[in-house]
Amino acid sequence: MLTPGQTAPDFSLPDQHGEIVRLSDLSGRWVLLWWYPKAATPG
Repeated sequence: MLTPGQTAPDFSLPDQHGEIVRLSDLSGRWVLLWWYPKAATPG
Protein backbone atom coordinates (compact mmCIF):
# COMPACT_ATOMS: atom_id res chain seq x y z
CA MET A 1 0.00 0.00 0.00
CA LEU A 2 1.36 3.40 -0.96
CA THR A 3 1.07 6.39 1.32
CA PRO A 4 0.62 9.99 0.14
CA GLY A 5 3.90 11.37 -1.20
CA GLN A 6 5.49 7.94 -1.64
CA THR A 7 7.01 7.14 -5.03
CA ALA A 8 5.16 4.37 -6.89
CA PRO A 9 7.18 1.30 -7.89
CA ASP A 10 7.83 0.80 -11.59
CA PHE A 11 5.20 -1.34 -13.32
CA SER A 12 3.97 -2.00 -16.85
CA LEU A 13 0.46 -2.29 -18.28
CA PRO A 14 -1.07 -2.52 -21.76
CA ASP A 15 -2.55 0.71 -23.09
CA GLN A 16 -5.81 1.00 -25.05
CA HIS A 17 -3.98 -0.26 -28.17
CA GLY A 18 -2.42 -3.26 -26.44
CA GLU A 19 1.06 -1.67 -26.36
CA ILE A 20 3.02 -2.12 -23.13
CA VAL A 21 3.69 1.13 -21.26
CA ARG A 22 6.03 1.31 -18.26
CA LEU A 23 5.63 3.89 -15.54
CA SER A 24 9.34 4.67 -15.90
CA ASP A 25 8.71 5.60 -19.58
CA LEU A 26 6.52 8.45 -18.30
CA SER A 27 9.03 9.84 -15.82
CA GLY A 28 8.62 13.59 -15.30
CA ARG A 29 5.04 13.60 -16.62
CA TRP A 30 1.72 13.54 -14.80
CA VAL A 31 0.13 10.06 -14.82
CA LEU A 32 -3.45 9.13 -14.05
CA LEU A 33 -4.19 5.43 -13.63
CA TRP A 34 -7.86 4.51 -13.74
CA TRP A 35 -9.37 1.07 -13.44
CA TYR A 36 -12.64 -0.58 -12.60
CA PRO A 37 -11.87 -3.48 -10.26
CA LYS A 38 -15.30 -5.07 -10.67
CA ALA A 39 -15.69 -4.45 -14.40
CA ALA A 40 -14.85 -8.03 -15.36
CA THR A 41 -16.66 -9.76 -12.49
CA PRO A 42 -20.14 -11.23 -12.48
CA GLY A 43 -22.88 -9.54 -10.49
